[in-house]
Amino acid sequence: MSRSPARTARRGLAAALVLALPLALGACGGGESTDEGAGGATEITVGVIPIVDVAPIYLGVEKGFFKAEGLDVDLELAQGGAAIIPAVATGRYQFGFSNTTSLLLAQTQDLPVKVVTAGVNATDDPAADMAGVLVRADSDITSPKDLEGKKVAVNTLKNISTTTTNELVRQDGGDPTKIEYVELAFPEIGPAIEKGDVDAGQVVEPFLTIGTQGGMTDLGSNFVAADPGLAVAEYFTSTDYADSDADTVAAFTRAMNESLDYAQQHPDEVKKILPTYTDIDGSVLAELNTPQWTSEIDAASIQRLADLSKADGLFAKDPDADALLP
Repeated sequence: MSRSPARTARRGLAAALVLALPLALGACGGGESTDEGAGGATEITVGVIPIVDVAPIYLGVEKGFFKAEGLDVDLELAQGGAAIIPAVATGRYQFGFSNTTSLLLAQTQDLPVKVVTAGVNATDDPAADMAGVLVRADSDITSPKDLEGKKVAVNTLKNISTTTTNELVRQDGGDPTKIEYVELAFPEIGPAIEKGDVDAGQVVEPFLTIGTQGGMTDLGSNFVAADPGLAVAEYFTSTDYADSDADTVAAFTRAMNESLDYAQQHPDEVKKILPTYTDIDGSVLAELNTPQWTSEIDAASIQRLADLSKADGLFAKDPDADALLP
């Protein structure tokens, strides 16, 4: 396992952290080199989120894939991928996990981040994905088009959740510009739907299964609507670290790729390791939908997200997905 227990990072709005990142960079400067740990191993810190998506890296640490590459890994928990970006860009973490849209936003702001490998992908099945849009069982919303004029909760405004939900509605013949989005943390979305504070909510696992087990209706996967097998997130480093510690980046990428492929091939082991870093209930764990993991970066899918995000007006300038990728 990792050198020390995962520590919960400071809480804050993910979008605000991305917008504040240029100030953080000015204050903290460039990346830092890693230290040498016990037995000559290179110590690295990786920023992750306590969700199903990052199970492969926990498996990789447990299975010794990183140790075999000479890496001593410390996994640090953060509230969201956008919060991890400043820590990587300023050298606090050597690597991090973040959703594709947040990384594209960082790239359009000329922030020094570079993808090193894939992170997590959606499935190809809108009815069996790790993401979905929930409504109450007695709701008059029966299809994505009905979200027009409704209040919909998402975990971060103007990010991957809104962009992909917009596409889900658009494909069903609705007008997503008429949706009122409300920002709530994932654990708060289900209760807000039940109380009627919002009409619907976009969630990921385990909150999707928690909601459906509680009687809510899933309108389908917004991720699959955007692109079957959508490249939802990636692992990344800073451009400074990629230049100064290329051998460590290559070692991390090899170990991470082995971890991703292992997780895809061993779903039972994925479910066994989830309780070591999450609080998922056993009944939910048994039924939740796992995503797809692959060691191949899907550049076309990342470009698809870039195009959808641009159409939604998320970027101040056109993103350059090629510059973000290895």
